[in-house]
Amino acid sequence: MFVLFETAAGYALFNVLDEGKITDVKSVDEMFANSSKLSKNIKLKSFENFKDTNEALVAATAIVESKLDKKLKKFLKKQLADKESKLAVCDKNLGAAIKSKLGIQCVCDDSVVALMRGIRNNLTQLLGDVTTEKDLQSMSLGLSHSLSRYKLKFSPDKIDTMIVQAISLLDDIDKELNIYVMRVKEWYGWHFPELSKVLRDNSAYIKTVLCLQNRNNAQKAPLTDVLPEDLAKEVREAAIVSMGTEISEDDMLHISKLAEEVESITTYRGALFDYLKNRMQAIAPNLTHLAGELVGARLMARAGSLMNLAKHPASTVQILGAEKAFFRALKSRHNTPKYGLLYHASLIGQAPPKYKGKIARVLAAKCAISARVDAMGEKEQATIGLDSREAVEKRLRELEKYSTGSSSAFTKGQKQNEQTHRSKDNRGKVKNSSNKYDESADVSTVKRKRDEDDRSSFKKNKY
Repeated sequence: MFVLFETAAGYALFNVLDEGKITDVKSVDEMFANSSKLSKNIKLKSFENFKDTNEALVAATAIVESKLDKKLKKFLKKQLADKESKLAVCDKNLGAAIKSKLGIQCVCDDSVVALMRGIRNNLTQLLGDVTTEKDLQSMSLGLSHSLSRYKLKFSPDKIDTMIVQAISLLDDIDKELNIYVMRVKEWYGWHFPELSKVLRDNSAYIKTVLCLQNRNNAQKAPLTDVLPEDLAKEVREAAIVSMGTEISEDDMLHISKLAEEVESITTYRGALFDYLKNRMQAIAPNLTHLAGELVGARLMARAGSLMNLAKHPASTVQILGAEKAFFRALKSRHNTPKYGLLYHASLIGQAPPKYKGKIARVLAAKCAISARVDAMGEKEQATIGLDSREAVEKRLRELEKYSTGSSSAFTKGQKQNEQTHRSKDNRGKVKNSSNKYDESADVSTVKRKRDEDDRSSFKKNKY
């Protein structure tokens, strides 16, 4: 009997000299108990080396999936020309594949499992001079890493951690920019307060401060380089009649440095957004096409990773970012929030106010499916995201038609609402909606019952 054993360095084929010693598990354990006599019971017949780690990965993947790859098929054909010989394998499915393609009878039972365990424990002794223990350990480590990446479908290009860090940094930069711009406006506003009323845009304000410096330079400064002509004219006119205080050159120097810092941070923020946009297109194209780069990245950051987001149901995706409001509503028994981070998606922004919750529910369901496709799919382009966005837009158009009353469904619903104004009393008579207000309905059930009991007891005592 021959034994096929797979190692990180290659395929090993052992020859069991005495088949009577491997009839059961106990006899196999006794055979491997004495390592000095092991060479008399089992010997290495042949060893087929792997050329590199890629070839070892292909072979290991085929073994894991119980498939017969080309290298193993060629090796067994060459070494086992005799079809009547038995071959012990560790996997029944692999044995069935070998038997169907090569016609070699394969054995896989409890004694074979014990035999494989014994060979693994004494592998360096059985291989002899074929490979050293140190080389075998290094090959096993490299192969295990490669095999783990294959099992998890891990690609170095698909690192969602970079997206999580990038969107977190982008949010921090936005907060810092708002603080810095506010500080520049307040600081420079003591000198030229009218400028903030003329220029509402923060970027234009910062550029104007750097170009203008002191407001007394308004007539000489090249404001047309950073502003349109009409705005530059307004700034010059405002500088003439400005009621701000005079500032020194030292004050203006520090204001300019802060404005330069804001401008550099703004430039870096644009570069960071472009980087985030490209990464989202590469890692989560379907989610990006459906919800946008920023909303998709924030959903991933809130969930922890793309894989964690793919594990969330649609109901959880819908309220991601509104967890505090959700649990507060559950505790106080109020209505739960309809959306969290998804509120900033463009599709929800286009929806009418009273239908934002419906669109959020539909969009969350599509986002959950898109995240699963992005996390576990192999295609790098948007596939299901295109159809999902069309479906959400179609639902949005239907709701818009319903709200404007142009569809037949709206007219039917309007008639049903008019009919519901006419309710029935306990005797089946139709009550008009114009009946007077029933004040007795304000009394609670417990109080009403207590009053009825008091009346009944009063009647009994009276009669």
